[in-house]
Amino acid sequence: MNVLRPSTRFASRQLASQARARGHVSLRRSSTTAGNTEYEHILTSEPKSGVGLITLNRPKKLNALSTPLFRDLNAALKSYDSSPSISAIVLTGSHKAFAAGADIAEMAPLSFGEAYGRDFIAEWSAVTTTLSKPLISAVNGYALGGGCELAMMADILYCSATAQFGQPEITLGTIPGAGGSQRLTRAIGKSKAMEMILTGRFIDGRTAESWGLAARCYESPEECVDGAVEAAGKIAGFSRVAVKAGKEVVNKSQDLGVKEGVEFERRMFHGLFGSEDQKIGMDAFVKKDKNPKWEHK
Repeated sequence: MNVLRPSTRFASRQLASQARARGHVSLRRSSTTAGNTEYEHILTSEPKSGVGLITLNRPKKLNALSTPLFRDLNAALKSYDSSPSISAIVLTGSHKAFAAGADIAEMAPLSFGEAYGRDFIAEWSAVTTTLSKPLISAVNGYALGGGCELAMMADILYCSATAQFGQPEITLGTIPGAGGSQRLTRAIGKSKAMEMILTGRFIDGRTAESWGLAARCYESPEECVDGAVEAAGKIAGFSRVAVKAGKEVVNKSQDLGVKEGVEFERRMFHGLFGSEDQKIGMDAFVKKDKNPKWEHK
């Protein structure tokens, strides 16, 4: 949720002005379309072969999350997930804000009946958590409330040193509602998650990396986005069949006990012996060929 501390509210207006002047991170072929669909609140591009890049683009609101934004985001994610030319996806925001939270103006007037009856914000995670292709979040600036939750929905989270993560919904008289209490606890442990959620504490990018929330912390926003695109490009260079299976077995580790998880992993491992890419990869290894030609079958 968009719950910057009172001391940062004036600064947030300044940051919004800077974001408008600076614009989104530009990586080669930038556009506002993906799959021939026009978007109002996001920008899309393909900065590297096999990589789809989505940039949240509400600079006046520091990328505050709203239902219209998520409709754009979900449509773009579905488009990339079904595209035969895209193998991995990167999600980022501006240098100043990945997403400063949810748009409070949208949710403040809701009654319990309205929020519960329409299952408010359920669609916010309806697509990100069902993608078959890897999703990497590149977090710069504020990632608060819903912004932190969105970043954690990715398969891999990268950030810059100046990133600010937090679940400060408590300052609004509420709690996380899009998975923050669950994903944050799994990432950093109960005690640290409890402290962040009950006190509204922010942590920076280096702390996020040391606590295990982020896979890697970069010095600058540019390095963060470039690093995410580079990682996505590396993933795109492997067999899509193997990548999909790798993502699936890691995700299953969050739902199963170790014994059941290992059994599931072994069955997936056995199953890949029926793929063409397993034959191509192992044959290339035996022949010392470092550039196997994957068929993605």
